[in-house]
Amino acid sequence: MKFPIPDLLRLHFIPALGPARIRKLIEAFKTPERLFGASLKELMRVNGFDETLAKRIFTAFRDDKLIQKVDNQLAKLEKYDARIIIFGDDEYPPNLRTIYNAPLLLFVRGKLLPEDARSVAVVGSRTTTEYGRLATERIVSELAVRGITIVSGMASGIDTCAHWAALNTGGRSVAVLGCGLDIVYPASNVSLYKKLIQDGAVLSEFGFETKPWPGNFPSRNRIISGMTLGTVIVEAGKKSGALITAAAALEQNREVFAVPGNISSTHSEGTNALIRDSAAKLVLTADDILNELENQMKITPSNRKTEETPPVQLTSEESAVYQFTKNEPVFSDEIAQKSGIPVSKLSSILLTLELKGVIRKIPGNKYIRV
Repeated sequence: MKFPIPDLLRLHFIPALGPARIRKLIEAFKTPERLFGASLKELMRVNGFDETLAKRIFTAFRDDKLIQKVDNQLAKLEKYDARIIIFGDDEYPPNLRTIYNAPLLLFVRGKLLPEDARSVAVVGSRTTTEYGRLATERIVSELAVRGITIVSGMASGIDTCAHWAALNTGGRSVAVLGCGLDIVYPASNVSLYKKLIQDGAVLSEFGFETKPWPGNFPSRNRIISGMTLGTVIVEAGKKSGALITAAAALEQNREVFAVPGNISSTHSEGTNALIRDSAAKLVLTADDILNELENQMKITPSNRKTEETPPVQLTSEESAVYQFTKNEPVFSDEIAQKSGIPVSKLSSILLTLELKGVIRKIPGNKYIRV
């Protein structure tokens, strides 16, 4: 892309233009000087540009407010320690390059790494059940410890759970926002936002000061699915935004996976329908995903950890207790009986395992692996 970033931003912020139209203009005029100095008739000669569209663009090129907006965006980049990645840059996500109408530029905080090409999207409902959270934590932690980057949208519910599950196991995660990088949405995710910048990345197609309008999210969702080799849907109702991500993934010829749920639960109506209609592959564990994507991810058996191996280093006592936890809830009394560790001592070990993120306490004094 030969156009400097300020000139690309001028084009980016013209409402009538999207990535496809901007590419047509660049291809037609070759240089910023020729493009921004083009006459109305010259703009109308571009394929697909009628008089109405050409007039809107011609007027926008001469709008001082547009220049001021670009200057403001450049200042915000410095203020927020952010940068712009242009389509064609080495850092631009390689999977995203291949989709139709790929973003021309991305606003980024944090680091995007080459290994992020080995990524999976995990999305779902903003309102979740205990089952949905546990399923997300289990699958994501298994993927993260095997070097798979987890991509999601930082929304409440499953998205947030997926990001934290990856980060808490020492893995990488990337959030794609439906607003500007200067807005944390939801506001409750401030700590997650900071952690993502530190140990992953946060990116957006939208400029600074862009509010999280509902109309932004379908565009955001196409980036989530486009960045990744496959999309996992966990708990989605009939009208969940996660289903838009699934539809985008299918259009992009990417794999779609769904975690089955309770047939009586409205939280699982969307995911169960995806499986029923053969739009998504049923998954129960990370292996179900990795087996489908193995050739693309180049995962060898030596990369994989067994289900009995915790994702963090444990002491001998902690390991002994961990071995008696399962992927289904287990009473603490049963763990004490099988491990031979007194209940008084077991409580502190279980708490440590919780803090290390390998097990989780659930109602009824039961524990389950994460």
